[in-house]
Amino acid sequence: MTSTIELGEIVGGGPAMMNLAELLATRLLVQGNSGSGKSHLLRRLLEQTGNLVQQAIIDPEGDFVSLAEAYSHLVIDAAEHTEMALQAAGERMRVHRASVVLNLEGLDADLQMKRAAAFLGGMFDVPRSHWYPVLVVVDEAQLFAPAAAGEVSDEARRASLGAMTNLMCRGRKRGLAGVIATQRLAKLAKNVAAEASNFLMGRTFLDIDMARAADLLGMERRQAEAFRDLQRGTFVALGPALCRRPVTIRIGTVETESRSAGPVLEPFRPPTEQVADLILAPLPEAEVMQRAKRPVAPPPPDLLTQLATHGASLAETDTSEEEDSVDPRERRQQMEAVLRDVLAEDDGGFRPPASLYQDFLVRCRIAGFGRDAMDMKSFRRALASARSGISVEAAESAEWQEAEAVASTLPEDMQGVFLYLARAALEQAVCPSDTTIAKVYGTHSTGRARRILGWLEEQNVIVLRLDGAGRRRAAIIGLGWETLPGDPGL
Repeated sequence: MTSTIELGEIVGGGPAMMNLAELLATRLLVQGNSGSGKSHLLRRLLEQTGNLVQQAIIDPEGDFVSLAEAYSHLVIDAAEHTEMALQAAGERMRVHRASVVLNLEGLDADLQMKRAAAFLGGMFDVPRSHWYPVLVVVDEAQLFAPAAAGEVSDEARRASLGAMTNLMCRGRKRGLAGVIATQRLAKLAKNVAAEASNFLMGRTFLDIDMARAADLLGMERRQAEAFRDLQRGTFVALGPALCRRPVTIRIGTVETESRSAGPVLEPFRPPTEQVADLILAPLPEAEVMQRAKRPVAPPPPDLLTQLATHGASLAETDTSEEEDSVDPRERRQQMEAVLRDVLAEDDGGFRPPASLYQDFLVRCRIAGFGRDAMDMKSFRRALASARSGISVEAAESAEWQEAEAVASTLPEDMQGVFLYLARAALEQAVCPSDTTIAKVYGTHSTGRARRILGWLEEQNVIVLRLDGAGRRRAAIIGLGWETLPGDPGL
């Protein structure tokens, strides 16, 4: 089976070919203003590869649902499913090797980000035996991996950005090949865009976007003006799956059509009726609400029925007392053990809290704790304590409760780092290194770890000291605990 597909033609002569096997290993970034032909390009790519590789499409506007009839894609309407159901769907589509269109149309930005993150998280977390190649196309990627915080909640932005980062940075080993398309490079998170090795740059007009596109293609800044002159459906291509030098290509035709095609210009015909009567017509009077009839109370039961009902209520009371007899402390310790098992996985320390929460709820249901074992706010507090590494017994001590009281005054993402330092100081262990702090926070950047420590010191909750050998100590203000000296660079 060939792995080469034809995207269109090179401007100046010759077909524009793409090596699918190389694309799966190196990922693709598509950029262009609205109307430049991005959706047409993605549709051409999906049609050409529809019978060659499994596909997953994150579709915020419902543009690609028409692929279902021609290529047997399963269309999942995200508005009809919960995040947990979508995470399970992401896992199952890889297990059963089905191509899927996740239709996010009609949802607000916050829900789009959360549900796309849940679906991508499910695809990412399947067992190794199901790591088959999947082409993951994300349209309007700047919505799911924004460069800066917007009007959406911080929880949604973190979950979505974490899922997109996993897709582009760590997805290759799991068979996930990201193809992301965006209208604005300046609005797309740089760590997501930087992982792509293939580029298709379309028409754009803003200087900042032209400059970033030129930098990605290795062009000089004075050549960036050429992006303004590109025709619709024409892109500058570069990458190992496309070509070794920038060339201009024109995308070929497609077989399917989008549901949301742009408006068609037709001759304007003004209405012949009286416009004022049509537009300024009085509003209809509100209809009188019909009150529902009150149900007639049934006659009181006889004495034997009352006795039987009373006996049943007593039996229910006995059952509830048996359920209440479960020791709350034991139950809490069991749930904390489940949480520690989730964190003990290979990538548990780097997964966003929303993804960990979904995994935690599933395991709690398996353990018999019910669907609502812990709400998200309580989970975040428990997660911060679990990240600290404190033992279950020590977590019940009065000293540790004081440390958690101090942590509660900090932002949620900082509590885990503070408690980790507090645990090391309480046990008089060596001061953790920058690499360890980064892992506790959920990042690979030691520079961010140093900034976090500096921020905690500015908040007057810790004091850092270096001795003559360059070893670092961390003292917890107000509690009187201090770590042993440790090498920050280990």
